[in-house]
Amino acid sequence: MTFTLQVHATVADIGREAWDACASPSGDPFVSFAFLDACEASGSAVPSQGWAGRHLSLREDTGAVLGVMPLWLKGHSQGEYVFDHSWAEAYERAGGRYYPKLLGAVPFTPVTGPRFLARPDTDAATVRQALLQGARELVDRLGVSSLHVNFPTRTEWEAMGEAGLLLRQDMQFVWRNEHYRTFEDFLAALSSGRRKTVRRERREAQAGLDIRVLTGADIEEAHWDAFFACYMDTGSRKWGRPYLTRDFFSRIGATMADRIALVMAFRDDRPVAAALNLIGRDALYGRQWGALEDVPFLHFELCYYQAIDLAIARGLSRVEAGAQGEHKIARGYLPSPVYSAHHIADHALRGPVADYLARERPAVEAGIADLTAELSPFRRDR
Repeated sequence: MTFTLQVHATVADIGREAWDACASPSGDPFVSFAFLDACEASGSAVPSQGWAGRHLSLREDTGAVLGVMPLWLKGHSQGEYVFDHSWAEAYERAGGRYYPKLLGAVPFTPVTGPRFLARPDTDAATVRQALLQGARELVDRLGVSSLHVNFPTRTEWEAMGEAGLLLRQDMQFVWRNEHYRTFEDFLAALSSGRRKTVRRERREAQAGLDIRVLTGADIEEAHWDAFFACYMDTGSRKWGRPYLTRDFFSRIGATMADRIALVMAFRDDRPVAAALNLIGRDALYGRQWGALEDVPFLHFELCYYQAIDLAIARGLSRVEAGAQGEHKIARGYLPSPVYSAHHIADHALRGPVADYLARERPAVEAGIADLTAELSPFRRDR
């Protein structure tokens, strides 16, 4: 059987049915057609914002799609959460041109998930190899500096290392469900001091507020208006410019509401804060949050404790709360590795990056072990 690789400017060019035939088996909401199409159709991830789609489809000789890869031609490194700004600066000081580059990732989403999507009746390794080879050939064809695949699964990461890509490792903070039946079961696993602190934080955060978890048809446009106001207020102060447009949230609300858990805090029926979660097959993914009032510990309540409550109720194995934040450890979210892989076309840049990553990976692994040993809130007898 012969295969053909095609390059597409939008996921809509590939089509919902063909895309989701490859993406849906993973159970990952972020690689779904609905999520990626919302990024593009809403104007959030488009060429004018430095995100030009170069998505790959692998087709058999009948034209049927066997695999797809979300791929972007990037004019900057914003919205990626794997930081290569120092590489770009060093290369450009030496006379090179780092941008544009190719990026295999989900826009604005530091969540581990599949990056090489194969139809379930195909050989996943063969599809992955073909898509990766196509992405590397596209680097040469476009004359760009590099290919970066951010937050792949560990299996994909290891396979890319075997294919010659440079491997990078970082950490995020993940809460894991040890067969808890209630939030109190989780608290019982913590040290006495941490139990008291969590109870106090929840009590103070909830005082005078009505906290609701909305999903499915319960989420209305008025809720998205309120959420977006919170997102823009907090995001503008913290990051300078939030990435996602108001239309993005309407689109995911219309197409994937059953995979959304919107946690909102109301004071006298007036929304004052909100946190957005997406529901995967076995995980809850914390995404954006914002607040219009400064309420002590409300961030912890809406983003961490309510997420734990929801994961326990739904029998999910973990909560992934996003990038950064050692403060999450005290709330039961422990350090876990995340991955990226990098193909650098110019050997003059590839060598220094390889040397840097060879030193960085052991340091990250040691950091995960040290943070867990020193800061874990769990009882020592567990």
